[in-house]
Amino acid sequence: MIGLGGAEFRLPLLIGLFGFVALQAVILNKAMSLIVVITALPARLAAVPYAELAPHWSIVVNLLGGSLLGAWAGATWATKMRSATLYKTLALLLVLIAIALSVSHFGHLGSLELGPVTRAVAGLIAGFGIGVVAALMGVAGGELLIPTIVLLYAVDIKIAGSLSLAVSLPTMLVAFARYSQDQSFGVLRANGRFVVAMSAGSIVGTVVGGLLLGAVASAVLIPLLVLLLLLSAVKVWRHN
Repeated sequence: MIGLGGAEFRLPLLIGLFGFVALQAVILNKAMSLIVVITALPARLAAVPYAELAPHWSIVVNLLGGSLLGAWAGATWATKMRSATLYKTLALLLVLIAIALSVSHFGHLGSLELGPVTRAVAGLIAGFGIGVVAALMGVAGGELLIPTIVLLYAVDIKIAGSLSLAVSLPTMLVAFARYSQDQSFGVLRANGRFVVAMSAGSIVGTVVGGLLLGAVASAVLIPLLVLLLLLSAVKVWRHN
């Protein structure tokens, strides 16, 4: 209903409701986010044809130059953090996502007047930061990518949504590959049925959300979701 995959809301549930420790929750979230993004691609291409996206391929390359490195770095840091530190990091990132969600839906997203070289450097830096956040939280990163693409490259928000998927998928695969080298990756084998069940629920939810699009005004829905993210951040921060 808000144009995001929902992984930022799934993560607190994996920790608080289902009882997975921080790193296990991140890896599970990453796996389910991958499944949801892959299933969303055909529908997105139907809504925004490839012909409309092709002229913007340089944006994807620019952001990937930073996000792939950021994803590897973020996943590496996550596997080396103490659990207590990772919980607090995740809580702070949930607050960041809440802010980004508020700004992207209620703020005015214009575009920055930047020269080609400055824009390319800014894209690399932004891509790196988004890759780190996406890897640490196990999310696709669309809530950060979409406003970044609009701000840096002056692209229509509908096209920005599709370009964000083109950046998210390779970025998520890199983080997933790095997590596969850690022993905590075994949580996927141990909870295979759970992953399939929750992924199926997420996919059904995306369909239902699409059908309900516009049923609830953004002015009501977004503040509720922001409040949920902030409450989740407090709970994750206090988690033992």
